[in-house]
Amino acid sequence: MSEETETRLIVVAPDSEITPDHVTRFIHALELPITVKETCYGAIIEGKRELVRKALQEVRKLDPNRICSKIRGFPMGDMRRCRAHHGSRPGFPQLEKEWELLPLIAEGLRSAERGEKIEEPERKVKLPVKELKKIVEEVSQ
Repeated sequence: MSEETETRLIVVAPDSEITPDHVTRFIHALELPITVKETCYGAIIEGKRELVRKALQEVRKLDPNRICSKIRGFPMGDMRRCRAHHGSRPGFPQLEKEWELLPLIAEGLRSAERGEKIEEPERKVKLPVKELKKIVEEVSQ
């Protein structure tokens, strides 16, 4: 993959009303000269970096807090990752876990947009040894 080419995973949160099919059709409708492949979690897009980023910017407008992306380290169809040859699915458990967490991330983003402040949790202080000994003695009696 050249420095000018980029491959990105577009991941749609499980609680989004947007479907992977909708994402794929939307990207095709942009008529950009990039490659698009629908997946179970969203889509994979590949092409010139500027065009891929333009497509990503447009598709995120559909559901900004529930459509995320990340760079894929391998081009589409790469033998090291392609399932067409019935290989393993390296990296999929990580992506699956990230996908499951997207509703929580989306809620955090919505809270930030509303200007909600995050309360700092109380820091737990370690129990001094003297106090522990005192508790043990009290319970032992």
